[in-house]
Amino acid sequence: MSQYAAQDIGQAVIDRMADAPNPRFKEVMTALIQHLHAFAQEVQLTPDEWMAGIQFLTDVAKMCDEKRQEFILLSDTLGLSMLVVAIQQARGAARYQPQPGESAPTEATVLGPFYWEGAPVLPAGANIAEGAPGEPAWYHGRVTDLGGKPVANAALDVWSGDAEGFYDLQKGPDAPMQLRARFHTDADGRYSFWSIKPTYYPVPDDGPVGRMLRGMGRHPNRPGHMHTMLHAKGHQPLITHLFDADSPYIDSDAVFGVRDSLIVKFGQHAPGTAPDGRVLAKTWYDCAYDFRLVPAA
Repeated sequence: MSQYAAQDIGQAVIDRMADAPNPRFKEVMTALIQHLHAFAQEVQLTPDEWMAGIQFLTDVAKMCDEKRQEFILLSDTLGLSMLVVAIQQARGAARYQPQPGESAPTEATVLGPFYWEGAPVLPAGANIAEGAPGEPAWYHGRVTDLGGKPVANAALDVWSGDAEGFYDLQKGPDAPMQLRARFHTDADGRYSFWSIKPTYYPVPDDGPVGRMLRGMGRHPNRPGHMHTMLHAKGHQPLITHLFDADSPYIDSDAVFGVRDSLIVKFGQHAPGTAPDGRVLAKTWYDCAYDFRLVPAA
């Protein structure tokens, strides 16, 4: 090459950032350039392969709209989302020195592409599954700090797909919110609501990410789970899931989000009176789980 040897091009790009005004941006971009160039060298990337990669990213962008985020799906299925979550949670834990007798915090997992801001605020015990296919399930438990002290008025956002494997966001531009809401804990840190027992489902695989998964020889399925997002004054926010222990794909989540501490055995109950006095004419389930939040730094 007339000016740069192949192995020197990456360093030449980095040198051009000498006057970058943001040190963190410079740090991130330096590492990105180093790894990207090393990757191309390692696999001896051809022009046709790189153009295919550019077209793939272009196709990912074309699939994105206000209700579908193909780039989040790409990040999730490559395990990058979960890696960033793990790094962030470790960073947050490092800022707080646990006290004697405190328990470990609830582990975090991915946000996923189906969060919809503005879910209705409902009272404890409300049913968010009216009209949705699925088996009824009673979710209940407490939100506490690491020492077991209740966290009152914690905001708990919850959302899930239905028994047919679809989220409300996937049901067309005019579909209303369903199977999602925001609750607040009481003075004892307790929460409760009705929804459905979650079922496994495939992530959207009709686009470029689906083509990638098939090329990898991978399935697109996620085990059944209930998304939860918690915010409470004086505590670090938490994004996590509750996974059904009996769900298929619990050992091969397409987005690598399962953590053992988040797997819950749902109790099965015969038709009859539920804990809140509701009478059910069919089998129902319950999911008991206590969330533990880390104090804000």
